Amino acid sequence: MSFIPTSEKINIDEVRQLSKLTGVALSRKKARDEELAAIMRGEDDRILLVIGPCSSDNEVAVLEYAHRLAKLQEEVKDHIFMVMRVYTAKPRTNGDGYKGLIHQPDAEGEPNLINGIKAVRNLHYRVITETGMTTADEMLYPENLPLVDDLVSYIAIGARSVEDQQHRFVASGIDVPTGMKNPTSGNLNIMFNGIYAAQAKQNFFFNGEEVKTTGNPLAHVILRGATNEYGKNIPNYYYDNILDTIEQYKKMQLENPFIIVDTNHDNSGKQYLEQVRIVRQTLINRDWNETIRRYVRGFMIESYLEDGRQDKSEVYGKSITDPCLGWDKTEALVREIYQTSKSQSFNGYENE
Repeated sequence: MSFIPTSEKINIDEVRQLSKLTGVALSRKKARDEELAAIMRGEDDRILLVIGPCSSDNEVAVLEYAHRLAKLQEEVKDHIFMVMRVYTAKPRTNGDGYKGLIHQPDAEGEPNLINGIKAVRNLHYRVITETGMTTADEMLYPENLPLVDDLVSYIAIGARSVEDQQHRFVASGIDVPTGMKNPTSGNLNIMFNGIYAAQAKQNFFFNGEEVKTTGNPLAHVILRGATNEYGKNIPNYYYDNILDTIEQYKKMQLENPFIIVDTNHDNSGKQYLEQVRIVRQTLINRDWNETIRRYVRGFMIESYLEDGRQDKSEVYGKSITDPCLGWDKTEALVREIYQTSKSQSFNGYENE
């Protein structure tokens, strides 16, 4: 084997002492986590927004965004609950490109995973303690979960990870909402099988130990669109797509059915301005159909300080990965969702 150690073995317990939540910050996080769980269970009809930069590449810019988002959250809190995207590991199919804060704490520097782990914990910690917001991250590497799971309030499993057995089994041991995206093929069965596995009890090896889980009843659907054999984007947020997804939920009798529409990626073709139209169309579908309103209760939105993307960190607050909505458009969109949601509610699942 050709695995060449480049550092001493990481002591997970020691890492978890870095940027550890205590006191008021910990209490506030627990309270917000309980609110989020109530939304996922259908006990609270607020719309969930998992919103923020595609990747958290610059601590100062991310924190400025977090402060703005916290102020906006306070204004819309009676109808919208926001969890901020603080995504620190990015999937790179061919191995090239920026891999996230955990790999490169300096986006223009060399990989340094030891400092990256510290930077990741510190960023989640600062967002939570300085703004009162809670955070979301992607579980790209299941073995890294213990390094951040005490800080993160929402976990996403991406399109290229959702059919991986290790991701599914580890998701079954997560105690916060875990969104599972459909694969790039668009095959809903793969995603639903992943949710089924995540909601079930599992026994497996994890980080060198045999473990068992109690299942994660808050594992749920994220629809992110697909790509066909010719590389064309195939959206799956349309009216009939949603009804097909709801039918599959009913067929499998999964707990706490909940659908998030990812407004970027293959739903938008990474045309970031399309996110506004996708939200509007989904809100119309919710207004038109009560069943859709009961199931589709969240959006994933990629948003940063400046519109679009760039290849290098030249413009402050502009994405170096996927293109994002800038702050002005983000604020306007959240306010639009807020105004629309005032007239939309659901009566739980018992009326199905």
